[in-house]
Amino acid sequence: MDCYDTALRYALDRRQFGRPIAGFQLQQKKLAEFITEITKAQLLAWRLGVLKNADKASPAQISMAKRNNVHMALEIARESRQILGGMGIVGDFPMMRHAANLESVITYEGTHDVHLLITGNDITGLNAFE
Repeated sequence: MDCYDTALRYALDRRQFGRPIAGFQLQQKKLAEFITEITKAQLLAWRLGVLKNADKASPAQISMAKRNNVHMALEIARESRQILGGMGIVGDFPMMRHAANLESVITYEGTHDVHLLITGNDITGLNAFE
C-alpha cells in the first residue's frame, strides 16, 4: 500500500506536458492494476483469517497466499518505482526499501518455488519433494 500510495500521490503532483502524469493512460493502467492486485491480496488474507479462526485453513492455502501476496507486493514495488522515474531509486521514496525487504521475504518465508510445490502437491495429490 505504501508503494501504491506514494506512486499515486507522485503521479497526481508531478506535471509533464502541462498536466499531472496521473492523466496519462500508462500511469492510470499501472495504478489501476496496483489497486486491483492489492485488493485481491487483501481479500485472500481476510478469507484465510476467517478460515484460520474457524480452524479450517490448511497449510497449503496459507502457503499459496504467502506466495501470491509476496509476489504481488514485490511486483508493485518494482512497477511503482517506474512511475517515479529516476526519483524512484532515491532514498526520499520507499520503493527500493520495500523491494529489498520483499526480496528477503521470498527467502525467509520459504522460497517462492517451495510454496509453489506445496500448492502443486495440494492440487495433484502427488508429492514432488520425494
